[in-house]
Amino acid sequence: MEIIDLIKEQIDATLSNIGVTELENNFTIETPPKDDLGDFSSNIAFLLTKRLRKSPQEIAQILKEELDKSPFFEKVDNVKGFLNFFVSPQIYQRICSKILSNPKTYGKFDIGKGQNIQFEFASINPTGPITVAHGRQAVMGDVLANMYEQAGYIVQREMYLNDAGRQIKLLSYSLWVRYNEILGSKYEIPEDGYRGDYLIDTAKKVLNKYGDKFKDKWDEEVEDIFRKEVLEDMLKTMLSTLEKINVNFDVVFSEQLLFKNKIVEKTLNDLKAKGYVYEKDDAVWFKVSDLIDENDKVLIRSKDSMPTYFCDDIAYHYYKYLRGFDSVIDIMGSDHHGHIPRMMASIKALGLPEDFLKIILHQFVNVKKGQEIIKMSTRSGEFFTLDDLIQNVGKDAVRYFFAMVDPDTTLNFDIDLAIKKSNENPVYYVQYAHARICSIFKEAQKRGIEYELFLGLENLKENEEKLLMRELALFTDVLTKAVIQNKPNLLTQYLERVASRFHHFYNNLSVLNAENYELIQGRLNLCQATKIVIARGLSILGVNAPESM
Repeated sequence: MEIIDLIKEQIDATLSNIGVTELENNFTIETPPKDDLGDFSSNIAFLLTKRLRKSPQEIAQILKEELDKSPFFEKVDNVKGFLNFFVSPQIYQRICSKILSNPKTYGKFDIGKGQNIQFEFASINPTGPITVAHGRQAVMGDVLANMYEQAGYIVQREMYLNDAGRQIKLLSYSLWVRYNEILGSKYEIPEDGYRGDYLIDTAKKVLNKYGDKFKDKWDEEVEDIFRKEVLEDMLKTMLSTLEKINVNFDVVFSEQLLFKNKIVEKTLNDLKAKGYVYEKDDAVWFKVSDLIDENDKVLIRSKDSMPTYFCDDIAYHYYKYLRGFDSVIDIMGSDHHGHIPRMMASIKALGLPEDFLKIILHQFVNVKKGQEIIKMSTRSGEFFTLDDLIQNVGKDAVRYFFAMVDPDTTLNFDIDLAIKKSNENPVYYVQYAHARICSIFKEAQKRGIEYELFLGLENLKENEEKLLMRELALFTDVLTKAVIQNKPNLLTQYLERVASRFHHFYNNLSVLNAENYELIQGRLNLCQATKIVIARGLSILGVNAPESM
């Protein structure tokens, strides 16, 4: 239980004292826009007007007089019906002590209660290097998975490999053209094939392995070999790129398994048994119109009797359920928004729990260098890749910048800002706070000041100290909100606030030259608690917490 819950507990007890036992609406606890308005504020009085038949100001005054009796608060103000709370320093000191006692686990909570949840993200066609937009998705999925682990879920990270469709046929043939090109034979890459120079490297590997065995020869057997070689090379390249930014998967799921394990067949049979499948014009259709306001969708095409992408996706998600996951979260680009209602309809048609699947969309990425927006493409030759971005700014900046913008907002990735060593660069600003704290402890050691855990916390009464402690006390609440809303940017914003509070504290109050030994120790303990919270937050983001910069 952290600071917001503790305040709600105080309010609940007060409501009980005045005869209010059940609220129709949940009241909010917010941080006021200005520090002098209090540590927190609540709209509780406005929610009770109808029930108590009094004005918000009258109700707030009754609650204020009751809450003023609690040692939890220094004081409570009634401001036009809003209750503003000034929390006692002792409460913050107690939370600081808790942080210091749990440096590896502070901030963990248990809304997941051991549920098995799967995150699917970066399910990219293995047809070339990873784009910057897919990099955003990969980081977003990985950070969300990290946050859910902190929330008591058992998490599995999975990538779906689209290795059985038409695009792979085109990719295999494009590779064969490049292979023949090296051997002096000219063939045309199909109009919708893949022209990137990256295939030349793969073609050289095929040539080294097989020689000129497949020169001017293209049949099913050759196609299978080129498919295998290009998939193996592309997957290895993709996973290698993602490893550079610490994105790893528990499972890479091959689309081909849906056919080998007869999951597509089972899915069609189960949908048919429930009355949601019919045949028309030699095709098999999903009766989606029975569930949502959309036209029915083809599951098996008439021209080649092959399942559509939609059919494969239904089967894949059904298989996730059959594998024992309690829920799954898919991370997709915003161009998939039309796919969501159809997928949710298929979940309902199969009789799965309505909350089994959640799809989170993210907007795209523009990369800016100087005044120029870098152009990106996937088939027509050269393009700016995730590897290029990592090489330009490094792993930490890539992860932090991808996480720091609301998924619903287009991310404008400013390369110049990401490499700037100044407070303008948010990742530098947060990391510098951590490094600065480490330097304080090194200086203390040089001066012969031995750090004593917990000592002097009761001496932390200055406003800068209290504001920093208040921010630290919000860590679990922020993490909870970030999980519930599926927004990693709430965590980056929080860490920037912590860094700002710390820099303000450091610039206004001396740590090692404080008035007495116990105050020095109290401030060292506050520094240590801040270091723990920043390190925990950066760890969840997958970003380093450096000891020097």
